[in-house]
Amino acid sequence: MAAADASLYTEGLVLLCGAIVAAPLFKKIGLGTVLGYLSAGIVIGPVLRIISDGEEILHFAELGVVLLLFVIGLELKPSRLWQMRRDIFGLGLAQVMISAIAITAAVFAVSGDTWAAAIVIGLGLALSSTAFGIQILEERGDLNTRYGQQSFSILLFQDIAIVPILALVPLLAPISAEGSGPVYIDIAITVGAIIALLVAGRYLLNPLFQLIAGTGAKEAMIAAALFVVLGAGMLMQVAGLSMAMGAFIAGVMLAESSYRHELEADIEPFRGILLGLFFMAVGLSLDLGVILENMLIIIVAVPVLMVLKALVIYGACRAFGSSHNTSIQIAGLLPQGGEFGFVIFSAAAAAGIFEQSTASLLVAIVTISMALTPLAAVLVKRMMHEASTDHMDEDFEGAGSDVLMIGFSRFGQIASQILLAGGSDVTIIDQSADRIRSASKFGFKIYFGDGTRKDVLLAAGIQRAKIVAVCTHKKEITDKIVDMIQADFPNARIYARAYDRGHTLSLRARGVDYEARETFESGMLFGRKTLEALGTSEDQALSISEDVRHRDEERLAIQAVEGLLGGLEKLHTRPVSPEPLIKPKRKSERLDAPTGDDHTLSDPA
Repeated sequence: MAAADASLYTEGLVLLCGAIVAAPLFKKIGLGTVLGYLSAGIVIGPVLRIISDGEEILHFAELGVVLLLFVIGLELKPSRLWQMRRDIFGLGLAQVMISAIAITAAVFAVSGDTWAAAIVIGLGLALSSTAFGIQILEERGDLNTRYGQQSFSILLFQDIAIVPILALVPLLAPISAEGSGPVYIDIAITVGAIIALLVAGRYLLNPLFQLIAGTGAKEAMIAAALFVVLGAGMLMQVAGLSMAMGAFIAGVMLAESSYRHELEADIEPFRGILLGLFFMAVGLSLDLGVILENMLIIIVAVPVLMVLKALVIYGACRAFGSSHNTSIQIAGLLPQGGEFGFVIFSAAAAAGIFEQSTASLLVAIVTISMALTPLAAVLVKRMMHEASTDHMDEDFEGAGSDVLMIGFSRFGQIASQILLAGGSDVTIIDQSADRIRSASKFGFKIYFGDGTRKDVLLAAGIQRAKIVAVCTHKKEITDKIVDMIQADFPNARIYARAYDRGHTLSLRARGVDYEARETFESGMLFGRKTLEALGTSEDQALSISEDVRHRDEERLAIQAVEGLLGGLEKLHTRPVSPEPLIKPKRKSERLDAPTGDDHTLSDPA
């Protein structure tokens, strides 16, 4: 094996080792995998100097960002993208322009650079990191939330803005860049490339995947997916746009394709690995020498940049009608510089707008601001108001019925409709304002309130209720409510929703009047209907299911008497074990019974 090949494999092993150690560790302590990858890159590169070619790895790892935008495009149908146009071209444009103006003015006032240099710096720093922002949103599962969608809209506009910003660089240069043609030609090429990609996506991509899928060659589908992503990215790059933008457009064009889910599954492993490599490469590329030489400037510039952008983003979001919490979340997610700033600053240095040392300093500022992003996203949570979207006034006027139901999730909704159809009067309390608003159409007496509070139960008419139905979906909450009712309202009859078999025994030990496991009846019905589909007569299937129900009840009775849970105090230390589906025997008869590993076991939930 050649020495160069050995070195390549060694670098790969080091990077994989860093990812394996850092990502889970930082995820465990709550800082997120992004900061873990970044820290691993800093340790491997600038600190230990195991790998020195961080910039080359960074250029390759940018494919992770490209694949990320393709996957996101697959989730966005053109119609949905059109619905986001206000956030993209309104909020996104406002954020970039106001941030650029504010940063340009600050740079010109403090550094005394030329207006040309200040404008390029302002525009470059106004952009945020698509890779960092979207990865954090995905980790938290927030990409489809309101603030996630607005954050994505801003980032998408920033990707579009790269084209005019790069076109502006040669115009601001003291000398014309060699080989640069008229701006209108560049614009025509860009528009033509976008049209070509849209046409190809509309008329060629689906037939291509249909043809390959017909052959049954799985590896060919993977290759075709990668070809489409990289081909679209290269086309946009040649036209002056970013590769990420090209991949995103290709994804949107395939969003309504029947192969969308398969494409996403094929791309996902590559995207995850390359995106992690991208974050590590950012850390590898950090120039500690530049940081040490300009320590004071960086210490001041990084927080000033992040605070300034956060204020602009917050103000823009509020101006476009976003709530305080949504605006503060976006401001905490996108205050950093972006990876496309590297491209802009390199192009400006090559055009002679400012020195290469200035470009290195700016790259260091952007990189450090990226590193601080996960921390900023965590810190802004302290500035959020208590959630008010799920709040309503506790007004119990007219409350009081034969049945008081606590909790109106799926289980309660089904049970309450039966009660309503049977002519019973039901008062319901729930803590979800959305469920309360939607339930009013059914004619229920439903009120906003916390069922674990005694004063709420009194206001809801518990003293008038013949039955209290506890239909909350968390067993800890159910137990808390049952204990409180039994202590403060001992004459109340309690019907409770049980989470599983263990919870059923716990509720029986508490002495509730009736309990029902939330999945038991549906499982019984499903099994009976399956038997009928296999040829068993309806009467025989019903008889079998009733026999199973009877045996299960006998097992529950024996378990309750023998104390298999050891009482309430041992509820979580000695769980119920499955038992064979045979007629239950007494303890003395069951010493040699089969273990719970037999495939004929039945322990209905």
